[in-house]
Amino acid sequence: MIHPKPAGGSRTDSGQAMTSGLIGKMFYAGSVSLLRGPMAKWLLLDGYNLAFRAFYGMPELTRADGFPTGALHGWVKTIWRLQDQMSPDAMIVFFDLGGAQDRLALLPEYKAQRKETPEALEKQIPVIKELTRALGLVGVELDGVESDDLLAAESRLLADAGHEVLIVSADKDFAQCVDERVKLLLPPPTANPKLGWRVVDAAGVVEKFGVAPVRIAEYLALIGDTSDNIPGISGVGPKTAAKWFAEFETLEGIIAHAAELKPERFREAVAARADDLRRNLKLTTLRTKSPLPAVVPGEPAREKLCALLAAMEMKSTLNEAQTRYTGQRELF
Repeated sequence: MIHPKPAGGSRTDSGQAMTSGLIGKMFYAGSVSLLRGPMAKWLLLDGYNLAFRAFYGMPELTRADGFPTGALHGWVKTIWRLQDQMSPDAMIVFFDLGGAQDRLALLPEYKAQRKETPEALEKQIPVIKELTRALGLVGVELDGVESDDLLAAESRLLADAGHEVLIVSADKDFAQCVDERVKLLLPPPTANPKLGWRVVDAAGVVEKFGVAPVRIAEYLALIGDTSDNIPGISGVGPKTAAKWFAEFETLEGIIAHAAELKPERFREAVAARADDLRRNLKLTTLRTKSPLPAVVPGEPAREKLCALLAAMEMKSTLNEAQTRYTGQRELF
């Protein structure tokens, strides 16, 4: 999956991340707080991850004037499919504005290899955010802080409050968030879409990676993460890493027993790069505290949604929206 290349974010002299002059930004229609109520099911969506899937999963549709709309169709249909299949009480979408200041300070090359967002998708992102708001979903974004950190922190907040959380993303980093209340909801694989959306719990993380969720960040620090341009120990793959964690439990345990590692050819490299591995761990560990206030869910803005779909000339999607929200269909 191709992701956007991070852009620089602005910061105040005090170091607080800023968005359009505000500390953070949340955009939504209406608000009904579920945070302090009885247990609810929350879906936390990795915005760019799903936007790219919508973009590449749809044909190159355009408005009459040539403005691209394929990702817009895919985005709305994805949201509706998740609502229909998972019946969540609330959904939040996290968008990345780039500028991962803390990680870039540790590793200037962090994510440097990522390609720019395709122009056709870049044009649709602002409209995707408008659609998100009109659909009644909260959108969260913050300059200087990665959306992955904001999402991970929100998952922790909700889980600690007793709610059920599903993280909707194909990004393996989120496996570290999984516990009794937090699970992953993986999109259908491109190579086999018939598998559909799949829920992954702690046992599923162990089955997939060979380590428990609590060790995922350490596991990625050891093997490296090419998607984030984090260099692990050359030649150490998932099976070797899983074996070492089974034997020595933690990354520090592996470093402390570098002289005992098998295959022997890795002993010197692990010992020599101990500080790099500790730095990697800071890069791969998602934050559990958010600089933003608690998020509350929104309500659909039906008239705005239909007007936006009409403006984008998304006739079939508009018809479905009319049926879903008003029980009527627009005739053309």
